[in-house]
Amino acid sequence: MNSKALYNLSYGLYLVSSKKGDNQNNAQVANTVFQVTSEPATIAISINKGNFTWECIKESGIFAVSVLQQDTPLAFIGNFGFKSGRDMDKLVGINFKIGQTGAPIITDNANAYFEASLTKELDAGTHTLFIGKLEDADVLNNKPGMTYAYYHEVKRGTTPRSAPHYIKEE
Repeated sequence: MNSKALYNLSYGLYLVSSKKGDNQNNAQVANTVFQVTSEPATIAISINKGNFTWECIKESGIFAVSVLQQDTPLAFIGNFGFKSGRDMDKLVGINFKIGQTGAPIITDNANAYFEASLTKELDAGTHTLFIGKLEDADVLNNKPGMTYAYYHEVKRGTTPRSAPHYIKEE
């Protein structure tokens, strides 16, 4: 099987955020976010079970998704993709707001956001598919969103081992 065929699936690049307790906010890069239904408006995200964001969502039952703009600097993305919120506060110096559910919503380099309350979980091996009812959403600007293909082909970004689409280079 040629696993690189999976690179041809369309993805965006997003920041998924949540919180743990009353004062520990966290966010991570994700590429698996999709709308499940329109009534009620529902989205799903795929998060690695080893990630701190997974712990935050499991504990709080809330999450937010910020759609990254195509012009987002690679260093900004790297802050959320290759570092752990267990070791540092990823939101220091980042513009964000607290949403209706209490989830942090990153507004830096984002063209839209979604905020959801967890309704279901599906175990998917290394990852959990979290499904949430939309509580709020907004468009922040009209800049184009970054696709995962653009991230790899133009930005020359790399993929962390914890990503659902990671393929070990041989």
